[in-house]
Amino acid sequence: MHRLQLLPAIDVVKGQAVRPIGGEVVDQNTFGNPLDIALDFQARGAQWIHLVDLDAALYSGSNSELLASVIDQLDIDVELSGGIFDEESLKGATQTKARRIVLSTASLADMKWVAHAISTYGDRIAVGLDLDGLTLSARGGKWVGGDVFEAIEFLDNQGCSRYVVTDKSRDGAMSGPNIDLLAKISAVTSTPLIASGGVAVLDDLRALAGVIGIEGAIIGKALYAGAFTLEQALSLALSAE
Repeated sequence: MHRLQLLPAIDVVKGQAVRPIGGEVVDQNTFGNPLDIALDFQARGAQWIHLVDLDAALYSGSNSELLASVIDQLDIDVELSGGIFDEESLKGATQTKARRIVLSTASLADMKWVAHAISTYGDRIAVGLDLDGLTLSARGGKWVGGDVFEAIEFLDNQGCSRYVVTDKSRDGAMSGPNIDLLAKISAVTSTPLIASGGVAVLDDLRALAGVIGIEGAIIGKALYAGAFTLEQALSLALSAE
């Protein structure tokens, strides 16, 4: 096993933190003010937060001003995601203090633009690979792309610094991460992966730490449901060798 970077997730709809299921259907239970949750994660030892504008990702609105304010008030790194697929949305994201910006899977409909974004912003850019099986499938149903391995070959050649890989069938389901899928992807690229979707118990983090190439893991519903504490997850992730 190797050490994992943990990114507790905060998904925001209409100004409130929620939990998505499958990247599409939103759990109507809200968990409160995103800033309060982010500050709590920070106080409990998180070094990163995965912050998602789910309204923007689902083409139903925007929380951009709120999320920029949240980022401003944190002293830890933020990975910003949700609806970043064109020049306008990227410009807004880069004007925040987010350390990392995740281009949405929908952005891969224009590979030339993605290459330009990577060339311009370097390792501040990661690319989200939302998957149905091995097929790229953007949130909101706006775009279904091709084979993930073909996309990775192109992106690797552009110097992409990271991939955020989500098995949409596992996202928010607490059914365990798709280790086989992640292992297949890590086997074809030297670019680090951030695993997203399915983490339900601490053993899931141990399993992810056992896959070469997985740099980090996004954890969401398991924390909100009380399956384990952030402190327990961080202790495991930092002690893995």
